[in-house]
Amino acid sequence: MKLKSFLILAISVHLTIVAQCCFAQTANHFKPEPELLATIQKNFSDARVQYEFMAKQLDTDQFPKTYKESTGKLETSNSGWWCSGFYPGTLLLLYEQSHDQRLLTEADRMMKVLSKEQYNTHTHDLGFMMYTSFGNANRIAPQPGYKQILLNSAKSLSTRFNPTVGCIKSWDSKPSDFLVIIDNMMNLELLFWATRATGDSSFYKIAVTHANTTMKNHYRPDYSSYHVLNYDAQTGAVKEKKTAQGYANESAWARGQVWGLYGFTVMYRETKDKKYLEQAEHIAHFILANTNLPADKIPYWDFNDPKIPNVLRDASAGAIMASALLELCRYADKKAAATYFTTAQSILKTLSSDTYKARPGTNGGFLLKHSVGHLPGKSEVDVPLTYADYYFVEAMKRYKDFASK
Repeated sequence: MKLKSFLILAISVHLTIVAQCCFAQTANHFKPEPELLATIQKNFSDARVQYEFMAKQLDTDQFPKTYKESTGKLETSNSGWWCSGFYPGTLLLLYEQSHDQRLLTEADRMMKVLSKEQYNTHTHDLGFMMYTSFGNANRIAPQPGYKQILLNSAKSLSTRFNPTVGCIKSWDSKPSDFLVIIDNMMNLELLFWATRATGDSSFYKIAVTHANTTMKNHYRPDYSSYHVLNYDAQTGAVKEKKTAQGYANESAWARGQVWGLYGFTVMYRETKDKKYLEQAEHIAHFILANTNLPADKIPYWDFNDPKIPNVLRDASAGAIMASALLELCRYADKKAAATYFTTAQSILKTLSSDTYKARPGTNGGFLLKHSVGHLPGKSEVDVPLTYADYYFVEAMKRYKDFASK
């Protein structure tokens, strides 16, 4: 191992230990509500039933995307779809809670289908696809095979990095364009893992450079985020700023805001650089102080849709936000942390209600209803989505973990 890489890892480990000591006291201030913990246990039980029901509806190489109530059928994808990792990832998180071998068997089956995507260099979504699945599998029961797949995935993701732009390319387009979406912040965790696993600091440097460029260019003065930036691939100059999946270019698409919240929280965890904590807290303030955030904290699909309140909510944005806040509250000062924790708690209560949580045996096996994928594109509108379920289950796990502190 090179000395420089060794020093980076040694410093990172030291800072992690220091940070854990510093923030443990903050985390210990939070006492989960017994009633919500009981609800979460019921949710985990219902989710196990739902996902076993869903598994029976899938063909050998199909991954669930959503469920169409009008047809009564699951909509599925192949392994190359950006959401393919969420199904096995959710199965693994549920397996941790129940130790039901059927969940693990199904996750293993799907990961065998997914494994070829480790060599996919045509997508930026390898973090979503591979870290939610193989990352969880390797965390639960480390195996050399999992490690190699994750490392190959990180290498594939790194091929999309352009040092002139300072970002990982999100969507392929014409050669002169270099499209980067805020969602890409969620794929950086895979790169940090790769540096920890190998000592190769190049993955770490790509993640930090991408985050710095995103922080500089994607955010408005109020800390709301554009969805898509188009850079000049040759010079790195910003050519366009737009919001493809939101209401308008200058609007704050809800899921984009929480991708950033989650992503910069991870950046702080992995680097302990306070500028990332400050960024995450600025984003949190934009969301939580927004006059268009409903009292139950499940966001409208876009914070700036002029038809609010008569517009759709996005359960996926709520689930992602809850999970992010349950990590961010561990790093923030006592007052802010309390706000983050209670907000996440409120979201979990709302998502556990009959309004959002499906009855067992319905909803195609999905746990949550009422998510919004791409409303302007009329795709996946007011339906269940795999990533809504994944981050809901992750958020419930994080909340439950506070009870053991």
